[in-house]
Amino acid sequence: YFEVLPEEGGEKDDEPSGLGRIGVGICYDIRFPEYALLLTQMHQCKILIYPGAFNLTTGPAHWELLQRARAVDGQCYVITASPARMPPPENETTSKYPHYSAWGHSTIISPWGEVVATCDEKPNVVVADLDMDKVEEMRMAIPTMGQKRNDLYRLVEGDK
Repeated sequence: YFEVLPEEGGEKDDEPSGLGRIGVGICYDIRFPEYALLLTQMHQCKILIYPGAFNLTTGPAHWELLQRARAVDGQCYVITASPARMPPPENETTSKYPHYSAWGHSTIISPWGEVVATCDEKPNVVVADLDMDKVEEMRMAIPTMGQKRNDLYRLVEGDK
């Protein structure tokens, strides 16, 4: 997460797009609910974006599951972008890098944990209209952010 600073002489606008604040993690970050909670609770992010390339073992087992979990944890939209799966080269010995088969399946998940849009492993573009009112509706209907037991545990930001 970072804030976009205003142009010189301009005023800071926290929500220039109407989407609210957007938090960004990388592939492995999606496995840590604490990071998503830091972004949604301390930085008030309404969308979390995770580019990632899960493999053919972890992809089918965890990719969508973790996206849905982070969306429900943070009561926010979760957007993931994955490279398409490419077939291995015929002669891998001439390649500079070893072949990696990504799971693919770029996806958009709602704050309720529903798949809004997705694709398979082939090259594709995922597009959806995000109803940002759903974030506030979810946060009001199930107000977990205000019901945390801070006497038992706290979310704190690490050293900067």
